Order: sequence, then structure tokens, then C-alpha cells
Amino acid sequence: METSRTAALSPGYIQRRALSSSKFFNNGDRTVLPVLIVGAGPVGLVLSLLLTKLGVKCAVLEKSKNFSNHPQAHFINNRSMEVFRKLDGLAEEIQRYQPPVELWRKFVYCTSLNGSILGSVDHMKPQGAKLIFFTFPTFYILVCTILDFEHIVSPVSVGHFSQYKLMRLLLKQLENLDFQVRASEELVGLNQGILRERQILMGHECLFIDASNDCVTVTASFFKDGEYMERNIRCDILVGTDGAGSTVRKLAGIDMKGERELQKLVSVHFLSKDLGQYLLNERPGMLFFIFNTEAIGVLVAHDLKEGEFVFQIPFYPPQQNVQDFSPEMWKELIFKLVGRELEDLFVIDIKPWVMHAEVAEKFLCCDNHIILAGDAAHRFPPAGGFGMNTGIQDSHNLAWKIASIVKGIAPFSMLNTYETERRPVAIFNTELSIQNFKAAMEVPAALGLDPSIANSVHRAINDGVGAVLPSGLQRTILDGIFAIGRAQVSEFFLNEKNPLGVLRLAKLRQIFDEGKSLQLQFPAEDLGFRYLEGALVPACNSVAGTPEAPTGRRRDYTPIADPGCRLPHMNVRVFSNSSSKIISTLDLISGDKVEFLLIIAPIESSYHLARAALEAAKEFKVSVRVCVLWSDENSKGIEVGSEASLAPWENYIDVREVKKSPTSPSWWDICKMAAKGAILVRPDEHIAWCEKSGLVADPKKEMKRVFSAVLGFKSMTM
Repeated sequence: METSRTAALSPGYIQRRALSSSKFFNNGDRTVLPVLIVGAGPVGLVLSLLLTKLGVKCAVLEKSKNFSNHPQAHFINNRSMEVFRKLDGLAEEIQRYQPPVELWRKFVYCTSLNGSILGSVDHMKPQGAKLIFFTFPTFYILVCTILDFEHIVSPVSVGHFSQYKLMRLLLKQLENLDFQVRASEELVGLNQGILRERQILMGHECLFIDASNDCVTVTASFFKDGEYMERNIRCDILVGTDGAGSTVRKLAGIDMKGERELQKLVSVHFLSKDLGQYLLNERPGMLFFIFNTEAIGVLVAHDLKEGEFVFQIPFYPPQQNVQDFSPEMWKELIFKLVGRELEDLFVIDIKPWVMHAEVAEKFLCCDNHIILAGDAAHRFPPAGGFGMNTGIQDSHNLAWKIASIVKGIAPFSMLNTYETERRPVAIFNTELSIQNFKAAMEVPAALGLDPSIANSVHRAINDGVGAVLPSGLQRTILDGIFAIGRAQVSEFFLNEKNPLGVLRLAKLRQIFDEGKSLQLQFPAEDLGFRYLEGALVPACNSVAGTPEAPTGRRRDYTPIADPGCRLPHMNVRVFSNSSSKIISTLDLISGDKVEFLLIIAPIESSYHLARAALEAAKEFKVSVRVCVLWSDENSKGIEVGSEASLAPWENYIDVREVKKSPTSPSWWDICKMAAKGAILVRPDEHIAWCEKSGLVADPKKEMKRVFSAVLGFKSMTM
């Protein structure tokens, strides 16, 4: 039987010494892979896609022999969808294949799937939210909002798309880039230390990392012909995207800090088109929070039309064990919660899991040659969908920096900015997900089912009678106490004639009315996260300061163009000899090369600044594209364009803003800056530098200072 061999190694056992950055990427040694990624989940595959599109050679190792079909993460926020827009239409594919938004915009709170609805929360963007409440006999509270998918703050909407389906699309894109997925059984004539780029090796477990020489050597184990075999793979940069239990993190001796074991749960992945059709017709939604005398849990509707679901309930070991949750047990429980038998119910798999809220102490080690990203660097409660989305944005931040180093544009020390920028975001998102998780607990607490009491009872049994009573009796006691607790949601308590029930339902109404329940979207955080320091030039007169402490409450996103912020979206019309199409400002940044974007207005002082930027970029061996943005006020002359003002430079584009209406704010108003200002945007669409007034005394000196700081040459004297 195949078993993991990593456990045989002591945690943090990694051989290392200081590595010389000067010997990397330019020694011509083809046996050393520039980047090796350990972990073929969404974060690792997105990173491999981004790197390959930027011209960086990379390969992937994956411990599992096969890709999982478990749905896992399913909510894709605005920022991740914007990243996917740059991956050859991936965002459009997700939108084409995902369920219609009308089928997943709501969270439904109920006593059973065919019983009383306690509340329904619509999570799509409101425009003047309205609350509609019904009488207590139906126990129905509806929070209804008007859907806004006009793409005002982003060119793309959020998505509801199961992780394994996303993986299939990512793999298809990688195959289009000539990547090969190879099983260990297929490997013939292994050459020690040599791994060709564009390979995804399945069934390869990282055993040992040696960072003591001029490269990082990974010893990987795989199972072939009935026995374990090992191979050594040499790389310049090793990126661990191998999930919450990251082997790379453990071998590197990097600790996690935060709250462990917030909750233990067990999930069942099952299919039932019968149940899907019923919910489609009666009460469509994404999440169904069920408070029943038989069980309390959450049903995740991954696809109502296909009848694909995951149901999860709290899990209390050692009194309960995974073997207790058999397919037959799940079927019986689901039948009770549905209210009838489902002839086509098919259980696919059953998984226990633990909810943590932790961030790695550091994201880099071994002189920046070992890097953590995604769940390997941070693990959150699944409240708000921050896990996979934060990891995807880690990859987006990291890819252009690695490419800059590989191509000789930036020094190896530039990778320090990855941790400087991404770790504070991870810490913030951890706290936000904790707050959102606590908000989710408000609803059961209002119904007399306080989860903290259940956890306290479980701890008391473990710490008290658990030492003297047999396990079977412990289980009986625990089940009896929980059954008494679940009786709080029986019709005896929740009815209009019971004073306690009336009070609880009124409290529930207040929670929904004030938006204090579990939230799905966080626009201010999804689009408005900001890097305060790193690969950027901080502004002295910055409008945005330290982000507000997370509360778990939804806040709208307000565009701003300070350094470290994501470039605000606005539709613009491209003017050229061959095109007059409408695109987003985010589309002005290339996804296929390391290229900065300088946005200016068509005035002489700005053209002078643009020429200085192009000259400075040439000295730094980095590409810069100039975008001349014409507004309604200065549109005269756009047909002629900027050729005369920027010649002999050719890497520029003329665009004109496209307003929603004549009274809509201009691009410069959205950015909260004067029309004679300038914005320099990084390849990851975050602002590296801006000048809001347009007053630059010495443009050449300023542009050299900017590129020196952003690319990590801060000690250079130009």
C-alpha cells in the first residue's frame, strides 16, 4: 500500500547555506530549472500559466496521483476574475459554464429543505436594498436586493464555479501552452537532476530540500513498478503551493501563527438531480443553512441543474470518528433533512476537515529561493471565499517579479517585496474571514443554538468524564446533550404562540436587517486592498491610509489611484488606424510580458514626462507603454493622436474615456487627481507611482528614481 514518506523527516530538516544570487539564471546550465512549483492546485497552476506567458520556464510536482473531483472552493471574487481575464478568456469560460446567477445569489436559512424558511439573504450588489418581511406562521424573512451587473467598478462579475471544474479549464490552458501531465508510471529513463519545463509530474512527493549549493535541489519520491523511487530535481526558485499541510513549508521550518482548530467538520459530496430540480423550482440558492432537530449543517449547492452538492456538519472526535459517517448514514440523514427519499442520491466521497485561521511567519526563506504561496502561506475559515482567491492573487503578485529577475530586469532582492506586500493582505484577510465566520454563528445563536456552548460541552466531556467513562458512553452523553440543543428549533419553540420563539425570530430578523449574518462579497477588500510598501513609490499626500479594521460587514469599494492600489476600472475606446474598440483600463496592461503602463493626459508637460519615462525604462531594460487618455474636454485632436508628441517612440496608445452618462465622473475624477497628473502601473495592475498634480521639476531624474525604487535598485546612484 502506498504511504507518505514525508513524515519520516524531522520538521524543518532542510540543508542550506547562503546562496549567491549572481549565479542564478545566467550560468547557461540547462540542468537547472528556473522555477519549480510544488503543488498542482489552482494557485500552482495559475502561477505556472502566468510564468509561462511571461516567458519563464517552469514545471510542477504534485503529490497526488490524480486530480481531485471534490468541489472544494467555489466562489471566485472580482479580483481573481480580473486575473482570469488575462488568461486567454478564462473568465469568459467560467461565466459561460457556471450556473446562472439567479440560481446562486441567495443564502437560505431553513428548518429543512422542504420546511419553514427562516430567512433568505441576497448577496448580489444592492442598489437601494429593500427588506420584505412576512408573518411568523411561515417564519419567513427575506432580504431582497436589486442585482447590479453593469460592471461599474470592474469589467467582470464574481463567479460560482467548483474548484475541480476550474482546474480542468486551467489544465486545458496549460495543454494549449504545450504542458504535459505525466503519471509516475509513464516515466521512462529518468535523468537525475534534469526536468524539462512545461511538465506536471503527478504522484511526486517532496521529501527533502537541499539549498546548500548554487541551486535548490528537491528530492522527490514516486511509486513505480511496485516500489518507491527517488529523483533529484534542481531549480533556481522553489515555490510551495502545496496547500494547508504544505510539505515545503514544513521542510523549510516555517511556522504558522494564528488560531488553530476553530471547528472540526465532516463533509459529504453527493449527487441528486431530484434534489436539484426541487430546489430549482422551490428555493434556489448557493448555501442552505439547515437547523433541524435531526442535524445542523450547511448544504452547498455547487450546481442545482446537475444536482451536485456538498453537505457539511460539525464533527466532534474522539467520541465521533469518520467511520461513523458511512454513505448509508449520510443518505438517511439527507432524506430526513429533505423531507423525503431521493431515489437518485449517490454519495461520491466523505471527508473530515479542520478549520484554521493562520498565516506563515514568513513567505520566503533561503535567500528568497524558497517561496510560499496560497494555502501553504495562509489558511482561512471558508467564510467569504478568501482562501483560493488570496492564493490566486499571491501568484499574480509573484509571477511578474520572478519574470523580472529571470530576465535580468531586477535584482534577486526584489522578491522581498512579495512578502512585504502579500503577508499583510493575508493577515487582514485572516481576520476578516474570522469576523465573517463569527457573523455566521450569530444566526444559530439567535435560535438558541450557540456553537460556542456546543464546543464547551465537548471540551468538558473530553477534559472531565472522558478520562473515566468508556468511549461509547461518552458518545451517548454527547449525542443526548446535542439532541436537547437541537430541540430549540422544533415547532414547539419556533411558533408565534411561544413567547421565546417570538423573541428568537425577532432577533433573527434584526440580524438579517442589519447585515450581520454571513456575507459572500466584500467589494472594499476584494478590489480595494492596497500595498503600503514594496515595489512602489509611496505618495506623500496619499488619500488612502491604513485599511480599516475588518468587521465582517460588507463595505462598498471606492476607486482610488494611490500607489499600491489596483488601477481603477473604466471603459475606454481605443483609437488607432486599425481599431476603435472599447476595452477596460485594466486591459491596457499586457499579460504576456513584463511591461509597465504610464497613463497621461494629452498635454505637453505630460508628453515630456512620458518621453522621460521611455528613456529611463530603456536604461533599466524594462518595457513601458504610454497610454494617452483623452477626455471629453480635451478630445479635440484625438483623431490625429500622439504620434507627433512622442516620436520617435512607438510604444503608446491613444484612448478616450467612455462614460456611462454625460454626468458620470471623468477618469481623472474617479482617480481623485488632476487631469494633468500621471500614473505608472505595474504588470500586476497595481499602481507603482503617481503624480496627482502633474508638477514634476525634473522628469528624467524622477523617472529614474521611480524605476530604481520599484525594481529594487534603491541603492543605485543614477
